[in-house]
Amino acid sequence: MATSLSEAYRDTTLQLKHIIPLDFDSIHDLPESHVWTTKDNLLSEKGDILSIPVIDLNALNATELVRNACQKWGMFHLINHGIPLSLVEEAEEHARRLFGLPVERKLKALRSPSGATGYGVARISQFFSKSMWHEGFTIMGSAVEHAKELWPDEYEEFCDTMDNYQKKMKSLAYEILLLILKALEVDDQNQDQEMNICSPSFYQSEGALQLNSYPCCPNPNRAVGLAPHTDSLLLTILHQNNTNGLQIFQEGVGWVPVPPVSGALVVNMGDLMHIISNARFPTVYHRVVPNETKHRFSIAYFYGPPTDSIIAPLSKFQIPCFRPVTLKDYISLKSKHLEKALPLLRI
Repeated sequence: MATSLSEAYRDTTLQLKHIIPLDFDSIHDLPESHVWTTKDNLLSEKGDILSIPVIDLNALNATELVRNACQKWGMFHLINHGIPLSLVEEAEEHARRLFGLPVERKLKALRSPSGATGYGVARISQFFSKSMWHEGFTIMGSAVEHAKELWPDEYEEFCDTMDNYQKKMKSLAYEILLLILKALEVDDQNQDQEMNICSPSFYQSEGALQLNSYPCCPNPNRAVGLAPHTDSLLLTILHQNNTNGLQIFQEGVGWVPVPPVSGALVVNMGDLMHIISNARFPTVYHRVVPNETKHRFSIAYFYGPPTDSIIAPLSKFQIPCFRPVTLKDYISLKSKHLEKALPLLRI
């Protein structure tokens, strides 16, 4: 029987201090546990003059635009993506409603030490000595189990919205994937033989949905909302509300802000895409910084193959840079080594 994405995370057990967020409503000063050094928080001087490209999914030269964006940035804004604005707004409103609950209610849906779903801080927190100014809620498949803990009698609307959002995002992610394969010069006839990535079983991947909350911070220049990291799967589709905070690291440049673009979704490459592209497309090293006066919300959809899939550079690359690995084994590897996981696969 195939392993689900949530089951793939069960090899790693976290301590509660790496799961339970702050009670942000009761905090008026930045606690020492959340103070990061000023050096960690500096922006590049060039960051304000660089911008991530905006790509129209329906553009005639979309493949070329995607290729250029993936090679240079590993990220782009996507417009005319077909996701109804009303659904995005509805999902964000439900996220606001969830994170606005009293802390004792939210803790009823707390992620278990060996679990991957529910309420808590980012799983990467175990790798950092300081805590993050963040709270999240992770969904893999149905959200019913945890939603019932939050709203015993009124959970259906939340679950229906999240199910619909995941369904739409999965279809969009699949469309983006086909576009990226074309950008990698894989034609329609060779897609299946290259990596079985377009098979029906691949499309059945459940993916993961991550709701994020970054409350107003009393001293944002000394805090980090989400520590620097890369995403593990093939690609991520992100909705961010109208509050800045997302930044990506560019070699030789530094931290570059990725401000929201009205109506656009942010698409970024993950570790698995870096592998199948044979390092041609970079995996995006990114972070989030908090804001003193604005509450930031975001919704990330992580898209990847079934956990038993074997990931390797496309066969078109005659000299592969990475050895093959199953998604399940890669999740285990990254849960133990974080940013050192990819170098461990280097040939």
